Amino acid sequence: MSEQRLPVIGITTYSRNEAGEFYLPGAYIDAVQLAGGIPILLPPNQPAPKQLLAIVDGLIFSGGGDIDPQHYNGEHHSSIYLVDAERDEFELALAKASIASRIPVLGICRGMQILSVASGARLITHVPDVYGETINHRLDHPRRPIPHDVQVQPNSRLASILGKTDITVVSWHHQAVKGVPDGWTAIAQAEDGLVEALEHQQHPWLLAVQWHPELSPDDPVHQRLFQALVEAAGGGMEKF
Repeated sequence: MSEQRLPVIGITTYSRNEAGEFYLPGAYIDAVQLAGGIPILLPPNQPAPKQLLAIVDGLIFSGGGDIDPQHYNGEHHSSIYLVDAERDEFELALAKASIASRIPVLGICRGMQILSVASGARLITHVPDVYGETINHRLDHPRRPIPHDVQVQPNSRLASILGKTDITVVSWHHQAVKGVPDGWTAIAQAEDGLVEALEHQQHPWLLAVQWHPELSPDDPVHQRLFQALVEAAGGGMEKF
């Protein structure tokens, strides 16, 4: 008897480090494997991003450094860091192709921003300049993730997946989506009003969250996101 084929989930990686190595925090890989998928890494040096959709069953756009403001008609800010032209060009092309596809897609932090910019949105260059510091979305001294509360829209696919509408998330970002891009719906907000999650209106399974669910490996609520992605990638989209 043949073994069941496990869904293959492509995950975008960070740019090259000083040693010339592409890399990605292991928490993304662990989350996909725990959910029953096979993770493969997609470094940003690929010449034909659209062709990658033929070899994966699902996609995760991972977190990381900032997107160059030139891609969303933004202004430079002293807080912008780890901009990489190669990664920007690759992920924006892959995002546009994935939005036009039927492959299940999950955007995480920078990944939510990439999908939004690919859809024509602008970004808030530095969240504290717009939303203040009532809610911290990351700590800067030292720079690290921080928990805060998020309210999920009850009628959203995300609420159905998580099984809750009031959740505590772990976030690590200083930029965010400015408004809601065309074709998307805002489905979660922080207490300060910042958009924390988006759902595409036409794609069969395309979600993006501003927080880092992979940093909550022991929380079954957050792991349901990866479980739902893997299940959808395995042919279970009709359930959602």
